[in-house]
Amino acid sequence: MRSLLVVLFFVLATGNGVTAFAAEKISREALSSGELKDLYFGEALFYAYQGEYFEAISRLDTELIQYYGLDEPDLNSLYYHIDNAEFSVGDFELYYRMHDRAGRAIKAVIEGNVEEKVRNEAIYRLAKIYYQKQQPLNALHTIEKLAGETPEKIQYEEPFLRAQIYIETGKFSDAINLLKNIEKEESLQGYSGYNLGVAMFQSGNEQDGILQLDKVGQIKSSDERVQAMRDKANLVLGFRLLEAGQPAKAKQYLQRVRLAGPFSNKALLGTGWAAAANGEYDRALVPWTMLAKRNITDRSVQEVLLGVPYAYGKLDIYGKAAILYGQALESYSNEIERLDASIASIRQGKFLKAVIREELKKDKLWLVHLRELPETPETYYLTEMMASHDFQESLKNYFDLAELEKKLEEWGRYLGAYEEVIKIRGAYYEPLLPEIETQFRALDSKMKLRIEQRDKLDKRLKKMLISPRPDFLATADERIILQRIAELESKLKEQGVVDEKTLHRVARLKGVTTWNINIEYHDRFTQAVEHLAELDEHVERLKEIYNSFVRTRQAATQSYKGYEKGLTRLRIKIRDALGKVKVLMARQGHMIEVMAINELEQRRQRLEEYQVKARFAMAESYDRATKAKQEQQKLKDAERVKQQSQAPGAEQSPAVNPGQTSDKNSAKDTGQAEQAAQQVQEQQETSVAQ
Repeated sequence: MRSLLVVLFFVLATGNGVTAFAAEKISREALSSGELKDLYFGEALFYAYQGEYFEAISRLDTELIQYYGLDEPDLNSLYYHIDNAEFSVGDFELYYRMHDRAGRAIKAVIEGNVEEKVRNEAIYRLAKIYYQKQQPLNALHTIEKLAGETPEKIQYEEPFLRAQIYIETGKFSDAINLLKNIEKEESLQGYSGYNLGVAMFQSGNEQDGILQLDKVGQIKSSDERVQAMRDKANLVLGFRLLEAGQPAKAKQYLQRVRLAGPFSNKALLGTGWAAAANGEYDRALVPWTMLAKRNITDRSVQEVLLGVPYAYGKLDIYGKAAILYGQALESYSNEIERLDASIASIRQGKFLKAVIREELKKDKLWLVHLRELPETPETYYLTEMMASHDFQESLKNYFDLAELEKKLEEWGRYLGAYEEVIKIRGAYYEPLLPEIETQFRALDSKMKLRIEQRDKLDKRLKKMLISPRPDFLATADERIILQRIAELESKLKEQGVVDEKTLHRVARLKGVTTWNINIEYHDRFTQAVEHLAELDEHVERLKEIYNSFVRTRQAATQSYKGYEKGLTRLRIKIRDALGKVKVLMARQGHMIEVMAINELEQRRQRLEEYQVKARFAMAESYDRATKAKQEQQKLKDAERVKQQSQAPGAEQSPAVNPGQTSDKNSAKDTGQAEQAAQQVQEQQETSVAQ
């Protein structure tokens, strides 16, 4: 109970102040010095290993506060892990995205009296914090403080981070030199090479950049992350060449991208445009047709719905183009309806309720499975946005606030449970304590009396070492004999007895008794000291029982008294913190909803623009199809007239007025054109209505 109250107090007092792999790494590094000797530190590592950094931070912070409050901290079990504990709390805060506090913790390590390796690792982590917070200049100033021996575990991570910082700050040449040295490192395969190509492009070295990305685009690996970097390199290189007016070369790189990878849609779209730029519209239809069958929520798919009929139009297949434009219009209209429903769903709060589901957060693929929820259609369109860094950070903050809200509500319920336990203890002890208190006072009085008597005996024995007093050690019988002899002497004196024989016998009896007392004095003194030592043992045992009784009585009293003010303060702090969390949750949730709605509005606007283009293109295609049909009909009519004029007996056939034939054909063509135009108009009106 006490430990939880301490944790509650600390967390609330400092309330204003993410992966299993990361936690495993922290645990391994924190215990690198040897065997775990502090269970509370081990508990914090356990929670960190589970990815529950809030629990780990609260426990480890409490343990550190108690450690620094000790008079002799070197006797505490945390003393053996104090350096790792201070470093670990900074790591936990870093992974919990408490960058400000993590920075302060790591700065304390840097400024402390620590080994060179520990200081360099702290400098690296602090620079990483600044880089993640998009403060490249602060990161640069920090990383440049690193000097001396670098820990082996960041042997390659440090130059990679330094190179990224150099790229952000415009020091491309330095970044290129660093990345060339670590390009072949297996743990950075793909990443270092890609960043090297980016640095070459930004430094103005276009040709070397192309060669470098081409090299990355041909890496062979079974690692999914490396394959993704390979696809990204080919995609970037392909679109860069496409923009530079080299579609033939661009097509080669775009075709390297995997069809099942995360960049496949963009690659298929770019491959089609590369073929179209070369006038190979029939070949552009191959990747575009494949792309058009994919999920329409993707931007590339939405764009290609116009690209496919465009290619058919360029191939003079206007009828097919018009039909596909009509299908694209229908698809856009359906998507706009879904987007409107999604926007309404977000405004109703369904989106936030969906993303904080417990069963989703326990699933590593929660972002993918989020698209499959039928009651939240907006999540189907926001997958790309939810995968972005900014939205992920905002969403994680909302997750953390939701968890804090649950934790505070849970602590509030705990306080009620503690109060009930305290009432039960009070009801049990209060009837018993008065009688126990009476017995305790009687026992206490006897204890004090016996201890005073013992102390007097001890003082007498110590004085007898200096000035012997045999009479003090006389037995009870001897004291009685001496007392009777003294009374006999007094009576004889009062009676005036002067008989020498009687007086001699009395004196002899007194002398014998006194002789025995003096002769046995040393033995009796030794026995008295031994008996006093035995008495001391009993007194010590009695004191232990007494102290145990006192502690038990105090524990019984303190188990239900004195908690009212503390619990009241904690309840007030929990209530205030809960109010702040709710306000922050509302603000954060509103910000997330605004981001989501803006994203959907942009999608809607883009679809409306596509709709306009599709309508005009469809009308143009119908017009071209009608004209082509008219031209074809005219050719057929001319061919038929020619055949009739060349047939035998043509002179005997009745004369035909060419004007009449032309009028009939014109009327027929006009009717077909009007029918096609009417169809176009009806489809346009339907689309507008939708």
